[in-house]
Amino acid sequence: MATVEISKENFKDAVGKQGIVLLDWWASWCGPCRAFAPIFEQASTKHADITFGKIDTDAQPELSGAFEIRSIPTLMIFRDGILLFEQPGALPAAVLEELITKVRALDMDDVRKQVEAQRAASEPPKA
Repeated sequence: MATVEISKENFKDAVGKQGIVLLDWWASWCGPCRAFAPIFEQASTKHADITFGKIDTDAQPELSGAFEIRSIPTLMIFRDGILLFEQPGALPAAVLEELITKVRALDMDDVRKQVEAQRAASEPPKA
């Protein structure tokens, strides 16, 4: 599968669905972004069951601001609508493959339990 362009209009649909979604936050003037682009594209053809999305930070300033993107490229990985990974910087192909393998291996029931426990712990006590 080739990469898809993600915008504020299709962001929620893209990351909220079941499955794995990798997002590359980038800009055309960014050298490291241009260096990472072929690695990201190659991974997208190798893993056809995963959605690979690209977000142009210049074209999507509201989305970039909402996620406080301060450094590009930034890679985010969602699975079943849950943000699992976020890191600025271009990754070598082997590291990207390792991340994909680890995300595939996650027990999402366990992840959901951890997210719920975190959410419950951060809520103020009920009177």
